[in-house]
Amino acid sequence: MKKWLAVLIAFPLAVSAASDRVVTLGGDITEIVYALGAGKSLVARDSTSLAPPEAKSLPDVGYLRQLNAEGILALRPDRVLASDQAQPSLALQQIQRSGVAVTTLPGSNDISVIDSKIRLVAEALGKEAAGETLRQQMREQLAALPATPLNKRVLFILSHSGMSAMAAGQQTGADAAIRAAGLQNAIQGVNRYQPLSQEGIIASRPDLVVISADGVKAMGGEAALWALPGLAQTPAGRNKQVLLVDDMALLGFSVRTPEALRELRDRAELLP
Repeated sequence: MKKWLAVLIAFPLAVSAASDRVVTLGGDITEIVYALGAGKSLVARDSTSLAPPEAKSLPDVGYLRQLNAEGILALRPDRVLASDQAQPSLALQQIQRSGVAVTTLPGSNDISVIDSKIRLVAEALGKEAAGETLRQQMREQLAALPATPLNKRVLFILSHSGMSAMAAGQQTGADAAIRAAGLQNAIQGVNRYQPLSQEGIIASRPDLVVISADGVKAMGGEAALWALPGLAQTPAGRNKQVLLVDDMALLGFSVRTPEALRELRDRAELLP
């Protein structure tokens, strides 16, 4: 009798979690929600949430680093799933004080964070079984990546409209992704993202340049990329070796990341 009573008590809680009105703040989180089969619970997302395509039809609450609590609360959410990059923190505190459950997901420059994100989102939405299945799929995909290091140097360039191009050093998601693909980050001896310099680019000797498709567009096209000071004097520049990526897929450390890592590795294996 006690066992059945426990089941009856727990069941309404599970239904409640699964039927919440949910707002996601972070493209990585939105992708996980859909991958768990919980997309119908979403009532809004932030501007970085562009995948899967159906996410674009949801109301956009703005950039996750410039949040407005009133705009989010106007959508009457029961739950907010937020990236650790979501700002300002005061907005999230205001949302929580209004009675909305706020779950902040971890951020880390380590591929292993994918597993933690999926587990926490699944728990928040009452989708634990689907979460375990998805976590296992991600583990298998990551384990299938080639483990043998490849002696190719990769220069990841961060470029957005209105900002100067920057190179990814250590302690960045790009560095973690490059290493996870068994490749070498061309930028050594510096941390985080650093402004590009002619001397630095030449010294880095990249075999491959990786940049987002939107980043190249912000520069004005691929010709502008190769015109960056010093890049034409590198192996990548001489051979015009570039991989255009979806930066959320590669650096978001979410469900599309294993496939993006495989694409990076496959491209590097074709280099001369």
